[in-house]
Amino acid sequence: MEIEGKIIMDLPEEGGTSKAGNVWRKKSYVLETLGQYPRKAKFDIFGDRIDTLRAEVGKTYRVSVDVESREFNGRWYTDLRAFSIQETNVANGPQDGGFTQQAPQQPAQQFGGAPAQNPFGAAPAASADPFGSSDSDDLPF
Repeated sequence: MEIEGKIIMDLPEEGGTSKAGNVWRKKSYVLETLGQYPRKAKFDIFGDRIDTLRAEVGKTYRVSVDVESREFNGRWYTDLRAFSIQETNVANGPQDGGFTQQAPQQPAQQFGGAPAQNPFGAAPAASADPFGSSDSDDLPF
């Protein structure tokens, strides 16, 4: 999954030693998505990637993340772990709010649930106006 937006907070690096004796490091940032309804998302960078993946407050980035949820004592927690950060130009950013998913897109649906394209290559059947109006106005009243 990718998230695009402006970094609004650079949180302090955390670290320690696990019960198994392994040293760990974590760096977190807060990103605010672009679009009409901005959302905030905190993502983490772990281990040696902290040294290679850098972000600056006020700049716009496209962040590729893995999303993982886990249960602990009957409560669920969700983490966003960044594996790639690319600086972007705000003028070329998405207008869909900043979240994109890397999955095949389904054909667009027309009014009435019919697919916009016929998967067999034939021309789609002509459909009647659902409101029986001959006006060029698309409002039903």
